[in-house]
This record gives sequence, structure tokens and C-alpha cells, in this order.
Amino acid sequence: MTADFIIIGAGSAGCALANRLSEDPQNKVVLLEFGGSDIGPFIQMPAALSYPMNMSRYDWGYESAPEPHLGGRKLALPRGKVVGGSSSINGMVYVRGNACDFDTWEEMGAKGWGYQDVLPYFQRLENTKGEAGWRGKSGPLYVSRGTRWNPLYDAFVQAGEEAGYARTEDYNGYRQEGFGDMEMTVHKGRRWSASNAYLWPIKGRKNLETISGARVLRVLMEDKRAVGVEYMRGGQVHQLKCTREVIVSASSINSPKLLMHSGIGDASALSALGIDVVADRKGVGANLQDHLELYIQQACTQPITLFKHWNLISKGLIGAQWLFGKAGLGTTNHFETCGFIRSKAGVQYPDIQFHFLPFAVRYDGQAAAEGHGYQVHVGPMRSKSRGSVTLQSADPMDKPNVLFNYMSHEDDWEDFRQCIRLTRELFGQKAFDQYRGKEIQPGSDVQTNDQLDAFIKEHAESAFHPCGTCKMGDASDASAVVDSECRVIGVDGLRVADSSIFPQITNGNLNAPSIMVGEKAADHILGKGMLPASDQQAWVHPNWQTEQR
Repeated sequence: MTADFIIIGAGSAGCALANRLSEDPQNKVVLLEFGGSDIGPFIQMPAALSYPMNMSRYDWGYESAPEPHLGGRKLALPRGKVVGGSSSINGMVYVRGNACDFDTWEEMGAKGWGYQDVLPYFQRLENTKGEAGWRGKSGPLYVSRGTRWNPLYDAFVQAGEEAGYARTEDYNGYRQEGFGDMEMTVHKGRRWSASNAYLWPIKGRKNLETISGARVLRVLMEDKRAVGVEYMRGGQVHQLKCTREVIVSASSINSPKLLMHSGIGDASALSALGIDVVADRKGVGANLQDHLELYIQQACTQPITLFKHWNLISKGLIGAQWLFGKAGLGTTNHFETCGFIRSKAGVQYPDIQFHFLPFAVRYDGQAAAEGHGYQVHVGPMRSKSRGSVTLQSADPMDKPNVLFNYMSHEDDWEDFRQCIRLTRELFGQKAFDQYRGKEIQPGSDVQTNDQLDAFIKEHAESAFHPCGTCKMGDASDASAVVDSECRVIGVDGLRVADSSIFPQITNGNLNAPSIMVGEKAADHILGKGMLPASDQQAWVHPNWQTEQR
């Protein structure tokens, strides 16, 4: 069919857009996705999360360029190549971000994206038992909490309180700062991806066509207006036209790549590759941000961690229990408690996040050789380092160059050292006395700034939260790519709606704000007016200027 709207990418934002734009049966919507089906136990079983992000069937297989400040290491960068996008291969952690994040977006030129503007969209998308008045109760995205089956979960929250921090009953509600239960996108024992939330319930809609296996090569432009797309499927190149708009929701890596191949980007760089320039926007691919993190690991003196299940028999039993009853240890991502704190006095809102795990293991599934242990994933939430996504060549089949430029700002080193010290302080609290063995990583002998820096340089890993490469801002801002209605500046009929439009990275995991972007962008595209702004005021520490906790 000839489309009214073409959406590129069935990821976190794209699934939400496809659902909302096709609610009106008059709108003909085509959703293009290069990846295939998300049916299968590796994706749908929450505890199997380390598998899909390491499978070429589901992952684009990107990695960073050699990072100059991390000893030339290339860091893995999994991105979902499957229906549901990265929401089908991520860790399922649900964090909206801090209220101040969105107020900062507005200050940076994203008008109408302050906290009181975006809160109604978070509420529209959520289905949760969270804090009344702050959370959504009837949206498509189910958000749940774990059972805290392991005593180490409680020990972590208690250690936070013993260290002088507060508890928070709902970090996605009134108060983010503090320690408490972590939320996950899991429903009835299954991963609740954007696909499960937004696409499967509407698969019968006649006006929505989803084409999988479609690799979009470029947006078709006529006189600075987007009129369709060119894509490859089954070895054949196809063109698809639309009457209204093309919406790019292809990820913070693929969205700027696609714009550049379509002639939108830094004119001199595009011309040097022989790409005809449609719009000179130097911000396309710039402003790349991410969360870098360390795993701080402690040996556990009691045999109670997930390590006891790290064998084929246990894994088989857990898999069978999940497969036949959607029950047991397969139904959780195992990130069941967490903390959000400020690194020092003078920081207005949390800039450190802790994911606690009752196991010492890496994202690639490599367990600590020491056996029983527990760990936190920790890192600075608002790094000052910025990187870029650039083209290798004019061939859209080539992978892009991705340079995060991690740790290029001196403040990042001090922030990371502080993360390590504050984590050690937590693990040193009385709550852990009955469990605490030796420090596995970094190791108790790593103490001086130089020793800590060497450890960071060798062991820091991406938390897989890239964003910012099609920055939203005022049309007069030369570094902005889209305006506050997600329209690409300098052309017509083209929008970007995904994590690439974030002006600044949010405090937490990116799936929730990415889905929110899809929800809000849909209302901009349909021209139906925004949901009424909230009058809720989120909590900020009253003495943040003088107190760290």
C-alpha cells in the first residue's frame, strides 16, 4: 500500500509510534524493521538476557572505534536487530530518569519537554503498581518488581541506610534519590518489550503493515521534502513512497547514519564522500553520549548467590520451570534492588546509579572465577565526554564509525574514582558483615588515584546507553538536528524520534525515556495537541548545595 506514514525501526520508540499513529484507521502506517521475529525463549525469558545481546541474529554487532583514553580498547555496543529493537535484548531495567533531566532538556532548547510536560506521557505508557498519583496504571507497558528472593538484596538496601542515605519507595515516582526496589519490564514471567506492549496487541489492524527484513538505505528527498524511503529486502532494492511523513526511529547509531546517507549532515564531510547535500546540519552524529560502568565485585562467604545455579543441570531446571510455568528464577533479570545517589555536595540530583546483583558475573556471561560473590554496576550518570557517529563511506551497507571518546574529560576520572570509593563504603556496612569475603574487583590493594585510574582504563565497560546524536533543540542552534516537535531542521516531512534526540543523557537506563519519546512524538505528528502538563513537583534534596547525603 501507499503509506501515509513510514516508520523506520521497530524499536522502543518505533513500536509506540506504530501503535499510536495507526489508532486512527484512516492513517496507513508502514513499519520497516531489518531484524526478524522476537519469538523465542532467549528473548522472552528474562533471566536469559545475556544471550540475545551476544547473538548476531538479534544484534547489529557494532563496537566502538579504539578508545584513545581507554588504552585503545574497542568496546562492545549491542543494538537490537529484531522486532522490539533494543527493548528485546536489553537488561529490562525500567528507569524514567530524574525529573531534573527533563527540565535540563528544556533549558537546552527542547521546549515543551520539561518534567511536567513529559510526566503525563510516562503515565500514559505505564501499567504498574507504583506510587499513586505519579505512576500510570493502565498503559501498555507492564512494569513490575522482583520478589527479592535473595537476602543480599535486602542487605544492599539496608547498607544504603546504614551509610546515611534514605530509602525510596518508588524511584520512578516522587523521589528518585535513595535505595530501594528496582523495576523491570517483565509481565507474567516474560520480557515485556516494546513489541509485546505495542505491536502484538494490534497485529490485526488492517492499516498497519510491518515489513521485517527491510534494511533502509536512505530517505528519498524531493526539493528538501521527504517523500519515501529506499530499502533492501531479499537482495532486492525497493522504494516505498508516503503522502505525509517519514519518521526515523532507528537508534542513536543508525538514525544519524541514515540521515547522513540521505544528504543531511555536515556538508563538508558528506561532500568529501560524494554524497549530495540536502541540508547542512553539523550536529548529525555529534553529541554522542553513553553511560560507562564498572563491576565492583565482592566474594560472598555464604553459598547463597546465583553461582550455585551456574551449571548445566540448574540452568536446565530453571529453563524448564520458566518454559512450562513462567515461574521461578527465569522470570527475573536479577537486578532487583538499586540506589541513586549524588556524588558530592553541590550536585543537585543523583549522578550515580547502582544496579545490585547477587552474583559476580559480566554481561557476556563470564562468571568470576572465585565462585560465590555479589556486585554492583556503577558509573557516573552525566559524563562530560562527547563522541560521534560518522560514515566510513558512501555505501549504506558499511558499518558507521562510532567513537565515544570515553573519559576524555578530566572530571570523569574523579567521578569514577568517587564511584569506587562510595561503593566500597556501602559494601563495608554492617548489613554485609555476615556475607563479606575479599574484594574480587578491583581488589583491596587498588587504592591510589593512579591505581584506580589504571583499573578504570582496563575494566570500564559500556552500559549500552548510547544517545544524543540527533540532538533536539532550538532551530537557531547550529548543533541541533531536530526541533522540539522532532522535525528535522532544514527539511520537510521528516522527523526523528528515538534516544538520538536526547539533548543530554538521562539519569538511568534509556528504554523508558525512549518509549516516552515515541509516545509524545506521536501526538506532535498527529497534531492533536499535547496531554495537559502535570503540576507535580518531584523531590530534590533540600540541602543539596551543602550535603552529599
